[in-house]
Order: sequence, then C-alpha cells, then structure tokens
Amino acid sequence: MGKGPLSGIRVLEVAGIGPGPFCGMMLADMGADVVRIDRATKGRDMGRAPIDVLARGRRSVAVDLKSGEGIAVVLRLVEQADVLLEGFRPGVMERLGLGPDVCLARNPRLVYGRMTGWGQEGPMAQAAGHDINYIALAGALEPIGRQGQKPTPPLNLVGDFGGGGMLLAFGIAVALVERASSGRGQVIDAAMVDGASTLMGFFHGMAAMGGWPGERGTNILDTGAHYYETYETKDGLFVSLGSIEPQFYAELLEKLGLDPKSLPNQNDRAKWPEMKTRFEAIFKTKTRAEWCALMEGTDICFAPVLSMKEVAQHPHIVHRGTYVEKDGLVQPAPAPRFSRTPAELERPPARPGEHTGEILAGFGFKPEEIEKLRASGAISG
Repeated sequence: MGKGPLSGIRVLEVAGIGPGPFCGMMLADMGADVVRIDRATKGRDMGRAPIDVLARGRRSVAVDLKSGEGIAVVLRLVEQADVLLEGFRPGVMERLGLGPDVCLARNPRLVYGRMTGWGQEGPMAQAAGHDINYIALAGALEPIGRQGQKPTPPLNLVGDFGGGGMLLAFGIAVALVERASSGRGQVIDAAMVDGASTLMGFFHGMAAMGGWPGERGTNILDTGAHYYETYETKDGLFVSLGSIEPQFYAELLEKLGLDPKSLPNQNDRAKWPEMKTRFEAIFKTKTRAEWCALMEGTDICFAPVLSMKEVAQHPHIVHRGTYVEKDGLVQPAPAPRFSRTPAELERPPARPGEHTGEILAGFGFKPEEIEKLRASGAISG
C-alpha cells in the first residue's frame, strides 16, 4: 500500500497503452493501490517485466476478459474498488460486460474513468486515432512550428499525456473528493480532444485580445520573437531564452553587450527577424557552458537545452531529486510534492499476472477458488 496522499484508494486499471497507463502511474505515484488487469496467458510463463516508466507502481492480475469466469472475477474486484479506469474505444467495455452501468450497479461508490481520443460520443467517437490527430482537431497542432514550415507535433505530450492521462487523473481525484460528500460514484468521460482544447484556452484568450495576431512562428511564444527562442552555441549545443518582461530583456541585452539605445523597441515585430539574426551571431561566439556561466541563475529567463541523457545530471535537478534511479532505471520522481504525505516509488514495473494470487487473496478469494480459476484459464500467473 502506498504512503502518498492517495494511500488507501484501490484502483483497477484495465491494461492499455499511452494515456491510460500514464494516468495509472500518476495515481500509483500518489500512493493508490493500483491493480493492473492484464490479459491472461496460457501456462505460468508471465514473460519479462516491461522496462517502462509508465508501468511502475502497480501490481498485476492476469484475467481472461473473453470468458464469463474472467468477467466474474473482475466484477468481484469492482465491488471493493474505489476507481476503475479504462482506455478502450466506446462500447468495448459494455460488450465485455464491464460497462459503467454494470459496475456501478455492483458498487455505487465506484469512480469509473474512461479515456478515449474523441470522447464517448460524437461523429468520430468510433474512429481510430493517435495524439497527432486529436491535437490537430483541437486546434493545438496548427500553431506549433516555425514560420514558413509545417506544424510540428510536440512529441505526444499535449494529447496523450497532458490532455489525456493527466486530465483523467485530475477527473478521478475530483470525483473522489465529490464522493466524500455525496457517497456516490460517477462516470468520467476524459477525451484527449477535449483536454488538448482546454490546454489551448490561454491562446484563444490572447487571440481575442489581439495578442496573437500573426501566423504560425511569428508570435511571442511560438519562436516569432527573438527574446523567446532557442539559439545554437559555438559548440553546436543550444540555449533557451524567455526574456519577455522589459526588466528581464534589459538584463539580457546587458549580458549580450548590446546598447538598448542603439536597438529597435523590444516589441517592434517588424524588427524581430533582424534581431534574431543578430542574436544568432552573438550566441555562436561562446560555448553553451560559457553562456551558462554568464546567464544561468539570473533574471534573464535562461536555461541550457538539455538532452534526455543530460537532464538528470544538472545541479538543480540533482538538488531537487527530480530524477531518481530505481530498479536500475533512471526516471522522473513522482510529482507534485506533498509536505505531510510524500509520495514514494515502491514497485518496479510488473510482469503480467505477477501478483494474481496475491491480489485475489487480498480481495477475499479463497485458495481453492484461485486454483480452480487457474485451471480453467480464467486467470494466469
């Protein structure tokens, strides 16, 4: 059982990919007892544990969801769970016999979290898709990229993780808070197209106020401005600037050796390309380390652009313990941080079915029931 703020909360995670496991990881990181329901396999060969950060913190029970006995097992788990989360296309859980109506009838306090790309209903609800498609429809992909170039997907951070898994984790936490007063569970429809749209709220507000007037790559926050940009250094590495506020921009100019009286106004958009060319030449005169020595820790709003291999060695990251090594894997530590109920990484990624017997016993299954279910193939592990 976890020690974080969600300690004592039982979660059933129907195994899936992408945003679902990310949500499960967040809940497990916060101390919830997350049981991943994996597919049963024949025999006792459970395979290797995944080397996957998103799989950490859970126990695994392997169940045959195509058998009536397997579904009956899951429903018995549902009776004692606080949360169930799933990431199938709309209707799949209903066809399995594990839809929200069935589960909530068994356990009216259950928080039933559903993760999809397009949502539970609508013209595209049954269509296949991936992060790139969801953020495209949400209007979150079109603005990302440089002037004159096509839109650039920001990995799968905006749809799958920020607008998907994190949205569902937030929804589950909110539903648990509401349940404390109502005593009732409910169904959460977390769609990545909705989450990505929510993340774009700030930019719709800026556009409405005239603060986002240009095409892609010509505005303040999309690399249009010379003071909100990345620059290559003498050694082929990169640094980042975010000197938006006038006082921060003034300090930047001072460190660059530029006289503000000889320069155009900071927000003279017509001069941004010219200023960017000037900055590019200056930043190539020193190595990244030399620029860090000059600018890091100042109010310029500066940071080196670190690779995934470098980030865990940066002094600030080391000091905060933002990355940890656990079970031979360097990975992000749980976040956010809590003063009274700190979260800990307690379990490595599990093999499918690794904890089947342990989990079922903990949910009240008798040893002879467990062996009978194994013999029938309804469970494995």
